Amino acid sequence: MDIEKRVKELVEEKIAGNPDLYLVSINMPSPGRLIILVDGDKGIGIADCVAISRHVGFHLEEENVIEHAYNLEVSSPGIDTPLVMPRQYLKNIGRKLAIKLADGSKREGQLNGLTEDAIMIEENIKEKGKKAELVESIIPIAQITETKVLISFK
Repeated sequence: MDIEKRVKELVEEKIAGNPDLYLVSINMPSPGRLIILVDGDKGIGIADCVAISRHVGFHLEEENVIEHAYNLEVSSPGIDTPLVMPRQYLKNIGRKLAIKLADGSKREGQLNGLTEDAIMIEENIKEKGKKAELVESIIPIAQITETKVLISFK
């Protein structure tokens, strides 16, 4: 049985009653560890993580999906976890992002919006000999290799 597929089915079954929640990723970095990241348009609470963990854990044990001992971790993506879904971008409109592009370049700016295939950021562009100016840029999602939210402690 495909472990990842079954875990996805179980998570989606558990969160089906709450359209605010969505599955971000399932990862088994080693045979003894299963990590499930779930987020919500308004965040996700500990109670939701616990309920998902119990539901998934119970069914995996009942069905003997994983034959060896393992740790099951259910949490929200950490602040340093890259954004991977358009829904995560929506949730972060107004925040400053650090973006790595396929060509190796890096961009930074405030996320102002997104379309189906691009994001709009406002970034400071400094040309040699000129003052920096705020410019709205459109970046195709297909060119992005990683996006992280920048945290400001100001």
